Amino acid sequence: MTQWSKSSWRNKPRVQMPDYPDAAALQEVEAQLSRYPLLVFAGEARRLKKHLGAASRGEAFLLQGGDCAESFEQFSSDQIRDTFKVMLQMAIVLTHGAKVPVIKLGRMAGQFAKPRSAPTEVVDGVELPSYRGDIVNELAFTSKARIPDPAKMLRAYTQAAATLNLIRAFSTGGYADVHQVHGWTLGFTDGQNAEKYREIANRISDTLDFMAAAGVTSETAHTLQSVEFYTSHEALLLEYEEALCRQDSTSGKWLAGSGHMVWIGDRTRQPDGAHVEFAKGVMNPIGLKCGPTMTTDDLKKLMATLNPENEAGRLTLIARFGAGAVGEHLPRLIKAVEEQGANVVWTCDAMHGNTIKSSTGYKTRPFDSVLREVREFFGVHAAEGTVPGGVHFEMTGQDVTECTGGVRAVSEEDLSDRYHTACDPRLNASQSLELAFLVAEELSARRSEKAVQAAG
Repeated sequence: MTQWSKSSWRNKPRVQMPDYPDAAALQEVEAQLSRYPLLVFAGEARRLKKHLGAASRGEAFLLQGGDCAESFEQFSSDQIRDTFKVMLQMAIVLTHGAKVPVIKLGRMAGQFAKPRSAPTEVVDGVELPSYRGDIVNELAFTSKARIPDPAKMLRAYTQAAATLNLIRAFSTGGYADVHQVHGWTLGFTDGQNAEKYREIANRISDTLDFMAAAGVTSETAHTLQSVEFYTSHEALLLEYEEALCRQDSTSGKWLAGSGHMVWIGDRTRQPDGAHVEFAKGVMNPIGLKCGPTMTTDDLKKLMATLNPENEAGRLTLIARFGAGAVGEHLPRLIKAVEEQGANVVWTCDAMHGNTIKSSTGYKTRPFDSVLREVREFFGVHAAEGTVPGGVHFEMTGQDVTECTGGVRAVSEEDLSDRYHTACDPRLNASQSLELAFLVAEELSARRSEKAVQAAG
């Protein structure tokens, strides 16, 4: 680490990053950002790391969710509120199933940049640079819109700061009260085709009623009316990340001040690459996407590089293989972790390996495929005797029609009704909550199996 600096990534091979045509404008934006206040603070990152350490031991469970890519145009307080609300609902249901605290980690307040499978795209014979997220360029298919503009980093920062401000207010101002959140969830279970989830909801109601009878209410226990909520994003645009990287005055360590957790994507995890170089030097919890092409040798190198002190909660491995492929890839990666004796949190991204093109031309993700990958993830960990530490979903609190299936049975023909994503399809509010109920069943079954094994 003696050779690391927050700009040492500039000496490494870089991928999935834009080439700005105006170098002077880029330098001016970076200088301006470097004077702005941090979006998150070192103490918050340390606290999240402690919680993730508990998740690695099965003493907590990670729920990570939010937008595929945050949008400037769709930004609103309602959009933030609705996604926050659904994540709270999911967390209560998962807490009941797991019987451990649920860590709430949003893909929010920084998820503006997107890796792309190709540097350009062709529409009606016209080839232009790919859209790389609102922090880089614009979705409109014109030559001007697709030029990378460094000033967009300033707008992204402003939107991230506003998002965090509202989330912090919601988290501590009474909106997150457990009784209110559960009341919203009861509304879902009263819906058509949701009867099978009513039993779990009723058991949660009974628990809250018992606590109230014992004198544990929102008035007597502050923890029932507030939550800890953290933010995360892929640290893709390293000029932005470096500008918001500052030294913690307490510990002397460097903090990525753009979000509580930052992750490295499946396309940018080269052990000798720029993104790994930046992430290895910051004190934040780090996520690492692990797709089918991740080799065991590379995983071992990355674990040694990103977590040389083998600190619990430092490294979260986000498995993303696709339904039907988990059994082929996850066991070999688990073996690599076990051979190295590495402390990691295993979490399941059941979205990115399950994207298909519908018959109507829209990209979508079938709800059944998402659920299948989650169940395969739990099944492999049960067989290996390891801890499934969390789930990772692209989702929104809005009533979109982007993923098919669920209790409301979104069909391929329905996709055009409310298809609002700029990049990848997201679960809507109903699908997200339904998935939480189904994951809770998996967690409850796992807990029962462990109890039987312990008794035997």
